[in-house]
Amino acid sequence: MNVDNLVTMANQIGGFFESQPDRAASLDAISDHIRKFWAPRMRRALLETLDTDAAEQLSPIVRTALERDRAMLTPAS
Repeated sequence: MNVDNLVTMANQIGGFFESQPDRAASLDAISDHIRKFWAPRMRRALLETLDTDAAEQLSPIVRTALERDRAMLTPAS
């Protein structure tokens, strides 16, 4: 799993939803999209970046959404 690609895709999702005027709705939409459309291994790999230097590559809105909703986004074991 290429983490750089996952970060790029997450940032693209964030860029789309960031244009909404309601920031809370944007954060919800980012997390919801990743939860619904990303495979568990993709979500797991993306969430692991939060604990590494790669987190700096995430846009601020994506990082906020992932940190806020980490428990909901974490796949069941």
